Amino acid sequence: MSRVYNFSAGPSMLPEEVLKTAAAEMLDYHGCGQSVMEMSHRSKVFDEIIKSAEASLRELMRIPDNYKVLFLQGGASTQFAAIPLNFMNGSGKADYVVTGQWAKKAAAEAKKYGEVNIVASSADKTFSYIPKLDKAAFTPDADYFYICMNNTIYGTVYHELPDTGKVPLIADISSCFLSEPLDVSKFGMLYGGAQKNVAPAGLTICIIREDLLGHARDITPTMLDYKTHADADSLYNTPPCYTIYICKLVLDWLKENGGLEAMRERNVKKAKLLYDYLDNSKLFRGTVVPEDRSLMNVPFVTDSDELNAKFVKEAAEAGLVNLKGHRTVGGMRASIYNAMPYEGVQALVDFMAKFEKENA
Repeated sequence: MSRVYNFSAGPSMLPEEVLKTAAAEMLDYHGCGQSVMEMSHRSKVFDEIIKSAEASLRELMRIPDNYKVLFLQGGASTQFAAIPLNFMNGSGKADYVVTGQWAKKAAAEAKKYGEVNIVASSADKTFSYIPKLDKAAFTPDADYFYICMNNTIYGTVYHELPDTGKVPLIADISSCFLSEPLDVSKFGMLYGGAQKNVAPAGLTICIIREDLLGHARDITPTMLDYKTHADADSLYNTPPCYTIYICKLVLDWLKENGGLEAMRERNVKKAKLLYDYLDNSKLFRGTVVPEDRSLMNVPFVTDSDELNAKFVKEAAEAGLVNLKGHRTVGGMRASIYNAMPYEGVQALVDFMAKFEKENA
């Protein structure tokens, strides 16, 4: 059976070269006689893997020396509680911009630990845009300012970061991780679940400015205190070893393919192909305002639920899978992460044109 084009929002497709390397090394990693799945996280061999992964991430993202890189478990959703527990400890206030389900959930979790100011929200139009921000609405003494940079479900992205002054900016970058260059120095913390663009499910990467560490509340569980993991170089407990190994392979693949600048060019080209088709289609339409469109997640619909369902079914039969949209948007969603080749997007557009001709 030939491989399908997988448009899932996560867990998502991985580069084929990475999968082939992992398959070749499954039983014997670099002559050590065992799989990475089996080896001790305290072993010299795994120590080289995790250190190589961190070094490659630092190189690709140009992470400054005064930031810690943590490889953690618990998913991005665990950070919804860990962030206020670690950082909402000055004024006890934080600003949140709600641009989708994940920012909404993060704000709701933070309210358990302090005062949350919803600076702006795009819920009024089903999160189909990034709201313009009024600095007068910012909390001057906030402990941090929180955004979800790319909204997986709704297909929006920040093209311009909020100017938060001295207030640390924290961003969930799960679904745009490594898709293009990003100035890490503009953030107090960046984090993301790896299963969308970096590795299989099970790994969360946190990038945290060092001066923000060490201020967790006394009630913070040891495993949710970022300093616990920073002090132990992400080895306080057994980390998701195999997922970190795949992450290392993905980072190697990114370096071999021109780094994040090249990824941006590649992703812009893929997204343009799909958006151009949507903008000229008489059957399909995108759901996001053009100026806030994501390069990674592209939701689209017809005006008929019946046609939407038919499209998803027939696309899957044609080898274009996981195109069903999130229940809060409906219709379809194509996630076109780094590993999705241009040919995959071309195949989708060709199928859409055929479907439109047959169902107009």
